[in-house]
Amino acid sequence: MRPIRLPDPEPEPPGGATPEIFAAGGGTAVVRRAVVIGNGCAGAESQCLGLLRALGLADRLTLYRAIRPTGGINRWLHFLPISFHKLLDQFLKRVFSDTRFATLIQGNKFVQYPVRNCQSFGLSSVLEADTQKIVTMVHDTFEKEGPALVVACGRDTISYASSIRCLAPDNVFVIQIQHPRFHLDRFDLVVTPRHDYYALTAKGQQEIPRLLRRWITPQEPPGPNVVLTTGALHQADSAALRFAAADWHAELAPLPKPLVVVNIGGPTRNCKYDVDLAKQLVSSLHNVLKTCGSVRISFSRRTPQKVSDLILKEFRAHPKVHIWDGEDPNPHLGHLAWADAFIITADSISMLSEACSTGKPVYVIGAEHCRWKFSDFHNRLRERRAVRPFTGLEVMSDSWSYPPLNDAADVAARVREALAQRGWRLG
Repeated sequence: MRPIRLPDPEPEPPGGATPEIFAAGGGTAVVRRAVVIGNGCAGAESQCLGLLRALGLADRLTLYRAIRPTGGINRWLHFLPISFHKLLDQFLKRVFSDTRFATLIQGNKFVQYPVRNCQSFGLSSVLEADTQKIVTMVHDTFEKEGPALVVACGRDTISYASSIRCLAPDNVFVIQIQHPRFHLDRFDLVVTPRHDYYALTAKGQQEIPRLLRRWITPQEPPGPNVVLTTGALHQADSAALRFAAADWHAELAPLPKPLVVVNIGGPTRNCKYDVDLAKQLVSSLHNVLKTCGSVRISFSRRTPQKVSDLILKEFRAHPKVHIWDGEDPNPHLGHLAWADAFIITADSISMLSEACSTGKPVYVIGAEHCRWKFSDFHNRLRERRAVRPFTGLEVMSDSWSYPPLNDAADVAARVREALAQRGWRLG
């Protein structure tokens, strides 16, 4: 019998090795890097970084910012698209170069939003967003480094993200966080809360005048490239809270239990309230202090001065209460890790999303002041049994739980599925 002749082996590629981006086998491109396009807003950029943490790319990213001109007359031009705003700013600076008009037109020199904890994300600097430079970078480095995941969040980032996908569709996978209002097909994935679609519900249509409906986000039901979340994405995942628990152990672990954390935001256009809510909070806190071991209070950047002054006046000298002075280090992650319960004003979707990711009791004050999609968000949290209204009648030592909100992990799973459909994977 003649021996069976085996086929000759396939010739090796030039250089004797498989290109690194296909090294995993099967010709699958491996995504090992990310580009973040931010808008200088901590809440928006935290959503991008939270998703990248869930994807394992938090230490392999480059951060760019879509920077609007600020100061002087620019504060009245935020309704303009950012590209036109920049052109107009440059034109005005040339026309009114005389120093008599400099203050009016230019205002104070723009100061970039600081990069917090940049070492945690491998950031050495923040670059100003430039579509062509980003496209050139991902194209020129594709052979060596493979495709890039582009994650953007905020209105000013939409044009950059969509243009990058249009110019380099084979080199990038583009995710836009927060609803871009139109042309969803310009992104590989759009990540947005379910309450953004409140305008399409029967109740939402009753609340919105017919003439305004076409301008309300969105105009049609979510398509296959839309990923819906309950709340906002964030960085407070289990790993971050474990590190925070260790970092804040010396200060927070010895405090009498239960430790109740109070997070106070500020009124928004969809959740309007005034100092009366602060008075209600003061009264209710006084009622529950006897069942608290200790209380930690924090204000946000949006907290009105008259609200913070009232809280400080009432509780500054109380032996059970500590009020954060706003200086670094920020105890927020430590509070999430060590708190036994939370009391949070209804205006902040971010703070509520973070607290509800812990599975610990969350009490909300001021939800009755919220309307439209904010009200829908609170209804969804109540349906999940994740929050209860803060009335001042609670026994704060009572504990209850619920399945933690885990939006970032859920979105990360959808991203992996979408990458696999393209023939890519995370590495």
